[in-house]
Amino acid sequence: MAGKGLNAFSRTQLLLGAEAMEKLAASTVAVFGIGGVGGYCVEALARSGVGGFALFDDDRVCITNINRQIIATRKTVGLPKVEVMRDRILDINPKARVEIFQVFYTKENADEFDLSGYDYIVDAIDTVSSKLALAERAAAAGKSIISCMGAGNKLDPTRFEITDIYKTSVCPLAKVMRYELRRRGIKSLKVLYSKEPPIKPMEDEEGASCRTNCVCPPGTARKCTVRRQVPGSVSFVPSVAGLIIAGEVIKDLAGV
Repeated sequence: MAGKGLNAFSRTQLLLGAEAMEKLAASTVAVFGIGGVGGYCVEALARSGVGGFALFDDDRVCITNINRQIIATRKTVGLPKVEVMRDRILDINPKARVEIFQVFYTKENADEFDLSGYDYIVDAIDTVSSKLALAERAAAAGKSIISCMGAGNKLDPTRFEITDIYKTSVCPLAKVMRYELRRRGIKSLKVLYSKEPPIKPMEDEEGASCRTNCVCPPGTARKCTVRRQVPGSVSFVPSVAGLIIAGEVIKDLAGV
């Protein structure tokens, strides 16, 4: 039984203080993309005492997600990622406020979602056009946003750093984002990126690639077979990216 005054987040309060914890409990964070990066980010935010979440992802848990996504287990394969993540949040904090949207955010449907009610936005989407649409909408709404650049095809999690998009280098995704954001007149975007050169995935020798041997569960809208390339990934890179992003969100929201 917990002692008087103790709660699930009392260890966090020892570092941040009661006022910061109240801010976190009252905050709502929208996370776009509940995959390797986004899932671990949400996990850390929930365990830090953030009280409100809006989760956006159209995908279902796939057997190939098990190597790197915190919500992926044999029991959750085939289930909508937003539903699994919501249930996990509520297991951590039954008082949390969680909205879920099983949708792939694009410039075509961006008008359907009002970003003004969120205190912070996390972009963990892996599609350039959607990342740009979200960055534009967040800027127009005057909302804080942090965007994750490429985390696939990498093996060194120590190379991640937080900076502005216009100070990035090496990362191919960041290069495209810099160019397109400049064209759109967006002068700043907080990002997590890595200077580690991306590794070229090995040739599929045993039919293991879902690019040619798709095992997406029924109901999956965007199957791997339509991708130009399926990136390689490991457990210890996207997870670190998600945790670093969560730390930035917590510090910004709490004013630490």
